[in-house]
Amino acid sequence: MQVAIACRHGSLHHDTQAYVSHKAEKLLTYFDRVTAITVTFDFEGLLVKAEILVDAEHKHNFVASDTASEAAAAFDGALQKMEQQIKKYKEKIQDHRRTPAIGDVVEKEIATEPE
Repeated sequence: MQVAIACRHGSLHHDTQAYVSHKAEKLLTYFDRVTAITVTFDFEGLLVKAEILVDAEHKHNFVASDTASEAAAAFDGALQKMEQQIKKYKEKIQDHRRTPAIGDVVEKEIATEPE
């Protein structure tokens, strides 16, 4: 899987591009169903806006963005938000069937009540 990096109204240094690619690929450790990662930097005057788009299997798309004075700082902020989104989603789908249904809990309590 490759990380696509795009820049609007400016450019990134080669070292920064390598840093972004390396850090973005670590998202696979949190969620292995990631199919594509796109990082877009928008240079707006003195500020840089970083936006990360992650496409995952089964039509799940995640978006995170952050703004800072430097590209690496904006990317780090957006990456942290993306990690939180992916962790929360993964926890949600893993715990989906572990909790009993409300109807099952009520029936069990009614059956165990002394008369």
